[in-house]
Amino acid sequence: MICAPGSGSGKTLITCALIRLLMRKGYSPASFKCGPDYIDPMFHKSVLGIPSRNLDLFMAGKEGVLHSLSKGFEGRDFGIIEGVMGFFDGSSPAGTEGSSYEISCITDTPAILVVNTKGMSSSIIPLVKGFCEYGEKKRIKGIILNNISPSIAGDISNRIFEETGIPVIASLPVMRDAGLQSRHLGLVLPNEVPELLKIIDMVADELDKTLDFTKLIEIADKAGHLEKSAQDQTDGYKKEWTVREEHVQGNEGQKTVRIGIARDEAFCFYYEDNLELLQELGAQIVFFSPIHDEKIPEVDRLILGGGYPELYAKELSQNLTMLRSIRDAAEKGMPILAECGGFLYLLESLTTPEGEEYRMAKVLKGRAQMRDKLSHFGYVNVTKNTENKFIGDSEVIKGHEFHYYEATDEGDICLISKPSGKRSWRGYQAYKNVFAGFAHLYYPSSLPFIKRFIDA
Repeated sequence: MICAPGSGSGKTLITCALIRLLMRKGYSPASFKCGPDYIDPMFHKSVLGIPSRNLDLFMAGKEGVLHSLSKGFEGRDFGIIEGVMGFFDGSSPAGTEGSSYEISCITDTPAILVVNTKGMSSSIIPLVKGFCEYGEKKRIKGIILNNISPSIAGDISNRIFEETGIPVIASLPVMRDAGLQSRHLGLVLPNEVPELLKIIDMVADELDKTLDFTKLIEIADKAGHLEKSAQDQTDGYKKEWTVREEHVQGNEGQKTVRIGIARDEAFCFYYEDNLELLQELGAQIVFFSPIHDEKIPEVDRLILGGGYPELYAKELSQNLTMLRSIRDAAEKGMPILAECGGFLYLLESLTTPEGEEYRMAKVLKGRAQMRDKLSHFGYVNVTKNTENKFIGDSEVIKGHEFHYYEATDEGDICLISKPSGKRSWRGYQAYKNVFAGFAHLYYPSSLPFIKRFIDA
């Protein structure tokens, strides 16, 4: 696991550079991301060429995390997990629940701490020592010093080892041309970074100069066995996935359902676990672009995921044939799931961050505008509020919200609650067979919900 004291330490670039180095040395790496972030896994995929998976304890539970890790590692020989936020930062300030540290413990994965040393020299020592000594289980087994002057890197490395017994396995100097820009939802997307692979190769070249590869392999070899971790961590692991297999087998022999999934510059936030589950349940996925295609493909269902429709509002608005085909599909009763950006796309209009208003699909009532702060942020439980055909009485769908936009009509058929239960609000619109709202839903958390959508 590549972790850090906090965000902005360089985890994503160093993770990508390390993946690149492993590939150069003949390995077949797999990559993962702690937490619900969509964008960092897209950077991993830009290097690897295969999807990166999220490991999220709130949405997937221990069973799901171990399952995703096992599935993602199939056919690969080296796993890299990128942490989220600071190593010990969990879903609440009161503890480490859901943190990278906890995932490291559950999966028995050794961690390498990336320290952004900018503006520090001797202060690096107590910072590193504190992280190495904190926590019941001591998971940190190596250090990477980022943005450090080569003139002091050796001395600082020696002092860290003297104080902690933990080796510094690599150091990186300041690389002014190797940064990644951010915007309101996090890093810019990989396709927006000119010569991204060139930047990653440049960091990989620099990393290769100081990386103790033998020590890296030695640390990696201390990782636990996946099947043993599953047995040690939870008695419900096999039961959970036996239930899942029963749902999968229940679809055998049925007509294949074709699901059109919007995927382009505007709509790109999808969990690999969600896509995989749809296919396990017998669905055939057909990707299409609301920006570039004339109309939706020949499909039985639609899923409109999250992303950045506000950045492509003009292009989306100008594609009148696509807007008409989606509106026609909704009017004819096609089952449609839309979340966050996809929900905004189905509204009457969308106003860009610059204040320009563009017409959208007009399937649902309401207009969308950007606020100057996060509207909702964090994990949520989605349950039934008023009678509807999408969610059962006792069903709970886990998800995540992270958006600056709000709509004049956000719906009220669902109750959306924080995991603590201390805060809740109403959301989600329904129209015919359209179910749309702001939460990014994790389908494996409610198999009956997603199976109902496929069988609708």
